[in-house]
Amino acid sequence: MYFQTAQFISIKKISLLAALFIMNLSAAQTETYGQFWNELQFNRTINNKWSAELNINSSYSSTESSSNIFENNIQRSFRGWGHYYLTPRWKLSSFVAYYNNKDVPEIGQFKSPEWRFALQGIYYFHKTGYTLSTRTRVELRHIRNEDYDYENVIRYRQQIKYIKPINSKVLREGVVYALASDELFFKSNTKVTGISFFDRNRLNIGVGYLFTDNIQLELTYVNEYLPRDNGNQITNAASLTLIFNNLLKNINKKLHQKNEIITHDE
Repeated sequence: MYFQTAQFISIKKISLLAALFIMNLSAAQTETYGQFWNELQFNRTINNKWSAELNINSSYSSTESSSNIFENNIQRSFRGWGHYYLTPRWKLSSFVAYYNNKDVPEIGQFKSPEWRFALQGIYYFHKTGYTLSTRTRVELRHIRNEDYDYENVIRYRQQIKYIKPINSKVLREGVVYALASDELFFKSNTKVTGISFFDRNRLNIGVGYLFTDNIQLELTYVNEYLPRDNGNQITNAASLTLIFNNLLKNINKKLHQKNEIITHDE
């Protein structure tokens, strides 16, 4: 009799805990957005130690009332990089960027222009048949809040990335490759980005293709989990990146070769 009573009480406790857990999940509202990110990337080799890079980005998002991932153009940005190749395994970088944030779900439904500065280091584990890398980045975000005051947000990011050529052992013209990465974000507390120390987790899985040694395309699926003060957010994004290496240099080279052929024919 005692065993049955104790068992009954345990079942009630488990049922009560389960009910509280379900109620807690329901109370913690989670908003899910579909987005499309696209980027044009231009890389220029300066010498055997230095290179420069320019990124032009645009992002679109669904809204609470529409599932269309192109419903709102939420962000445009320009970012300029300087890269220094310290060793074959270490690449050190810095960038300055301007972000035109507009209706970004994680920030809020208001315009929030932003200047961003960063220092970054990437360490490469070069292996036969694949490349593994780890990236550390520290960002200073100078961003405007809804009261039109600018706040400084310090953000730390740590990423691990895997690239695997599929139809070759090395990346070259005509090669398809798989890529995957996961990145953790941590930030300082501010009004515009919230008080949570853990900013987000970003998982990225996709494929790339090298049309030539200097032109490649990457198409990936991105999943972001963002814990926020007033409810968590999940973003499912399709990301398209078109990369050009030494574009102007190669165009000038082809024009020069064409002029030489014409001159020779004359």
